[in-house]
Amino acid sequence: MIDTQATRDALPFARLVPALHRAFAEGCEVPPRQAHAIGQADGSVCTSLIMPAWSRPRSARPHYGVKIVNIAPGNAARGLPGLHASYLLFDALTGVPLSCIDGSVLTTRRTAAASALAASFLARSDARRLLVVGTGAVARVLPEAYRAVRPIEHVAVWARAPDKAAALADALRADGFDAAAEGDLAAAVAQSDIVSCATLATEPLVQGRWLAPGSHLDLIGSFTPQMREADDDCFAGASLFVDTDEALRKSGDLLGPLSRGVLDAARRYGTLADLCSGSLPGRQGPLERTVFKSVGTALEDLAAAVLVLDTGQRR
Repeated sequence: MIDTQATRDALPFARLVPALHRAFAEGCEVPPRQAHAIGQADGSVCTSLIMPAWSRPRSARPHYGVKIVNIAPGNAARGLPGLHASYLLFDALTGVPLSCIDGSVLTTRRTAAASALAASFLARSDARRLLVVGTGAVARVLPEAYRAVRPIEHVAVWARAPDKAAALADALRADGFDAAAEGDLAAAVAQSDIVSCATLATEPLVQGRWLAPGSHLDLIGSFTPQMREADDDCFAGASLFVDTDEALRKSGDLLGPLSRGVLDAARRYGTLADLCSGSLPGRQGPLERTVFKSVGTALEDLAAAVLVLDTGQRR
C-alpha cells in the first residue's frame, strides 16, 4: 500500500518524464475506459471511471494496471474532495497484486509530466518564460515538470480568481521559482515562451493573436466536447501534436476547429508516440508555433505506477 507522500516522492519529474518517453516509444495495450453512473437515494450520481492498461506480450516485465476514478460532485457540501482515485498494479503474467497506489497524486504528476515530455520535443530549447493558466492540482506542479526539460527562469500565473493566482505565485516563490501573478492574460501570453493551460473552461481563454512566434501552447483541460481553452486562431498556422488520437474525438478544443476546417490532414500533425519513437520530428525552427493537446491515457498511469513500484522496491 503506497500512500500520498510515498507516491509523490517516487515520481520526481527527472525520472517520470523519461519513463513516459519509454512507455510511448514502446507502447502498451489500452482498451477504452469505462464510465459507470452510480445513482444515490437523493438523486445525485457518483461517476466511476475505470481505466485499464497492460504491457504488450513480449515485454520483459509484464504489468497490468487499473485506475479507478470516482467523481462525486456533492462532496463539497460534505467537506470532501470531489475526486478520489486509486491505482491497482498487478503482475500481468501471474495476476499477483503488486501494489495499491494513490491514484490522485499519480494522475496529477503523470499529466504534468506528459506536457513536459511534449515540450521536450516542441518547445524551443531556450524557452525560459512559462505562463500557467489555472491554479488547480496539475497547475501547481507544471513549473516543476517543465523545469525538468527546459531552462525555465520565470513563471507567470493567471486565473479568473486573482487571489488564487497570487497564492499559487507565493507558493512557487517558496519553492524557489521567480513567479508572479498576472492580471492581464493577453499581455502574459504575448510575453511567454510556453503557455500551459490546466482549467475547466468551457469557453476559450487563450486567443491565437496573442501568441508570440516560436511559442508553444500546452492545452490540458479540455477533455470533453463541451470544454475549450483555446480559440480557433491558436491552431491556424501551428503544428499540432496530441497525446493520443483520442484527443481528436474527445476535446472541444479540437472538435470545433476540425468541424470548421481550421484543422485538416494537410497540416503537420502527430502523437506523443510518433515523437518518442522518432517517426516524426518535433520543432522544425525557432519561429514555428506548436500546440500540444492532451486528454490523458492509461499508458501514462501504467508507466507511472511501475516507476512507483520500482522506487519502493529499491528502498
